[in-house]
Parts: sequence; C-alpha cells; structure tokens
Amino acid sequence: MTANILDGKALAEEIRGEVAMGVAEMQQKHGITPGLAAVLVGDDPASAIYVRNKRRACDEVGMVSNTILLPSDSTNEQVLAQVQALNNDPRFHGILVQLPLPVQVDERLIMESLDPSKDVDGLHPFNVGKLVQGRADFVPGTPAGIQQILLRSGHDPAGANVVVCGRSDIVGKPMAILLMQRADGANATVTICHTRTKNMADITRQADILVSAIGSPNVITADMVKEGAVVIDVGINRVDDDSRKSGYRLVGDVDFAAVSEKASAITPVPGGVGPMTIAMLLVNTLTATRLSIHGSGS
Repeated sequence: MTANILDGKALAEEIRGEVAMGVAEMQQKHGITPGLAAVLVGDDPASAIYVRNKRRACDEVGMVSNTILLPSDSTNEQVLAQVQALNNDPRFHGILVQLPLPVQVDERLIMESLDPSKDVDGLHPFNVGKLVQGRADFVPGTPAGIQQILLRSGHDPAGANVVVCGRSDIVGKPMAILLMQRADGANATVTICHTRTKNMADITRQADILVSAIGSPNVITADMVKEGAVVIDVGINRVDDDSRKSGYRLVGDVDFAAVSEKASAITPVPGGVGPMTIAMLLVNTLTATRLSIHGSGS
C-alpha cells in the first residue's frame, strides 16, 4: 500500500479563497475590512518566519495586518501594555501573541490579558472553556486545520478510533476535545498519548486516525501504525543535511518513507498541517469580525 498524500497546501489555498470571498462580502455589506495584529517578542527565527507567512496570507485574502515587534528583553508590563492597546484598537478584530515568549515573560498572564473576542488563537481560558462545551467561536488553528484536512479529504472521524500523541495546550488537548464532541466532523473515540504513556506503540496501532504532535523527528515508525490508518503529522523538526544550502532539512514526527507504505493517507512535512494552521487563523479572524458586528459567527 502506498499512502495518498494529504496536500495541506492545496486545501489551504481553497480555504483562503473562501475567506477572501467573505472579506469582500464584509467590505461590501458593512464597509469593514477584517484586521489581524500579531505581537512578536524577541528575534526567534522560526517565529519570525511564521508571522511573516501569516502576514502574507492576510494580504492575499484582503485583510489588514500588522506585526508589532518587541525586544527580547521586554517585561510583562511592556507586553501587557501592547496587548491592551490592541484590545482597544477597532482596526484589529483578531490578535495573536506569537509563542513561545521569552522566559522572563509570563505566558499565562499575557494570554489571559487578551480580549476573548479577539483571541483568534483560541487560547484564552474563556475560549478554551467554550471549546470544552462544544460551542467554540475560535478553535486553535492547528486542530481546526487537521479537522478540515480529514473532512475535505473524505476521512470523517465519526466513529473512528483517534490517537493523539502529545498533550500541549496548542495542539494535543484541543485536538482531542474537538474530535470527541457530539458534532459534525467529530464523534470520534479519542485516546491521548504522552511522555508518561506506557507501551505507546500498542496504543497507536489501534488508531484509525493517528495525529502526532510530539516534536521529535521520525519518532513514529511503521511498526507503530495500523495498516490503512490515516496519519496526520504535526511535527516540524530540523535535522542536519549537508546536501542542503541551509545545512538542514525539515522532517515531521513520522518516518514518512516507511509509514507511507503502510498508511492509507498521510500529511507531508512541509506542506501538510502548517499551511492549514495559517488558513484557519484567517477563518477565525473573519469569524471575529462577524462577531463584532452581529454577535454571532454567521
């Protein structure tokens, strides 16, 4: 068996086209252009690239975007002041604070300072609570993107055994919560594996859909995957590669070459989950704009 490649780049382009139509409609009906602001603290290269890609995506769909750059030695007070200014700025319907933050900045404090109605990353406790209850306005971008990959490629998770490897607040936990809901695009039986899980391979081999968000290169091997499973690789890891000009290449958590001979479908790295994360951030920003007008996501 050779797995079908789940092309997140193509699906993201499709979603961006839908968002662009929504932006145009918003401008025509209400004279409002959705706006997204990003706060980047420090000079982490990966974060800078990610924020730049988000800005390009905003330009493509016709959204207003702005990136606020703060020095790496910024204090809690300085970051909080910037977030509060954006909370009060009507030009921006969505705000994201790029993670990780420098060690001296209290990540939880900063996230809790966001206006929940502008929290398009879905990480404010208010929005996390709504997600748990199955009535989220904003689902975090990566889980939402994975759900769309599954649905748009014909792999509805309803009734499936889903195993999520990783329990982060950004991916693992919201992914599990999202797919276990009594709702369209969900209704799965979900198991979470993490660093303290015993006999992980015995669990992952039960998965109809396996989502890996561990952050270690090639840790999911073919013997951990059931024949015909759908494999979603969230990991983005740098490994040395002297043949590349950069000196490295990007790989996922999954041993792609071996697992793609066993799975029925698999996401590549890069070009899989990453583009979908950004696309769903745009969806959330459009939703936030609609909420600011109508008080509902419609």
